[in-house]
Amino acid sequence: MVEYRIDRHSGVATYVQIVQQTKQALRLGLLEPGDKLPAAREVVEATAINPNTVLKAYRELEREGLVEARRGLGTFVRRGLNTTPADSPLRTELDAWAQRTREAGLGREDVAALFTAVLETHFAAGEKHLQGEPT
Repeated sequence: MVEYRIDRHSGVATYVQIVQQTKQALRLGLLEPGDKLPAAREVVEATAINPNTVLKAYRELEREGLVEARRGLGTFVRRGLNTTPADSPLRTELDAWAQRTREAGLGREDVAALFTAVLETHFAAGEKHLQGEPT
C-alpha cells in the first residue's frame, strides 16, 4: 500500500502530490491492478489534509482511467503504467549516483537541477525527433 507524504512547502497542490505519488508507485510496480488505495479517511489521518483533497486526487486518477471507485469497497487500481521495477539495476545505479552527489556536497535542489538538465538533454531531443522536428 502506498503511504502519501505531503510537502506543504513545495508549491505543488496537495491533490496533485497525491496523484503524482500514486503514478510513481504505479510506475515502480509498488501498486498493481487490483490493489486497493488507502481509504480517504486513512490518508486524512496520516497527513492531516482535508478529505475533499484526497477525494479530488482519487477522482483525477479515476478520470485518467488508472483507478476505479467501488461503492462501499474503496478505490482500486485499474491499470498500471510503464513500470520500472523497484529493484531494477537502473535504480541501483541511480541510488549510487545520488549517494555520490551527497558526498560531493550537493544539496537536494542542486541534484534536482542537475538531474532535470540531464533529462532535458536526453529526452527533449528524443521527443523532438519523434515529432519530426530537427534535433
